[in-house]
Amino acid sequence: QAQLVESGGGLVQAGGSLRLSCVASGQIFSRYAKGWFRQAPGKEREFVAAISWSGGTTYYSDSVKGRFTISRDDAKNTVYLQMNLLKPEDTAVYYCTTDRVPHGDYVGSGPGDWGSWGQGTQVTVSS
Repeated sequence: QAQLVESGGGLVQAGGSLRLSCVASGQIFSRYAKGWFRQAPGKEREFVAAISWSGGTTYYSDSVKGRFTISRDDAKNTVYLQMNLLKPEDTAVYYCTTDRVPHGDYVGSGPGDWGSWGQGTQVTVSS
């Protein structure tokens, strides 16, 4: 089973940027699609972005499209989430996740569609 560790969260003012990183182990990283979700207090975990196993296809929720960019570096077993033009409503714990099966393209936007999860990293955007 894959292990995932997120980093890069913090406190930032509205309009600012952060880059989240997620290092994965326990799997052949390059064979699996990766995703980012977030969960705000009192809300359900929601889909943010995903990238196919090949890196050739990316998916975004409407709320972050045009502001966030997901990417992967298979040599470093790392998936990134570059977040620009941050808004207070982006405040949440951000989680990375991996597909259960290799060579997947679109996994799904529900948390139950994915496999292992990291412990999360807090992102707080002040107004």
